[in-house]
Amino acid sequence: MVTPDTIRTISLSFPETDEAPHMAVTCFRVKKKIFATLNAPENRACLRFSDVDQDVFCSFAESPFYPVPNKWGKYGWTLVDLARADEEMLRDALTVAYCEAAPKKLADLYLPPDDE
Repeated sequence: MVTPDTIRTISLSFPETDEAPHMAVTCFRVKKKIFATLNAPENRACLRFSDVDQDVFCSFAESPFYPVPNKWGKYGWTLVDLARADEEMLRDALTVAYCEAAPKKLADLYLPPDDE
């Protein structure tokens, strides 16, 4: 199980990330782009993925990840049940979400180098 404090700690560890209120939840942004939200009372987070990354994270058996069940889910927004998530997988997911939203210069800090 992952706690809301764990989400906060990991999210704020990325460069140029800030925390702010967003409607009734907390959001984490890089350069004003939201990559994750935290709904602590419901013990749930929402991450922004590409379609491919959403498929990958949601494909694991008994995955704590599932697409938002409306049009936002079709845009890569993915819910995470924190009670069922483990910290290592969540750290990977937050890194992917951060890289999806961050400018290339910042995302490149976390992406493997090109083998070209």
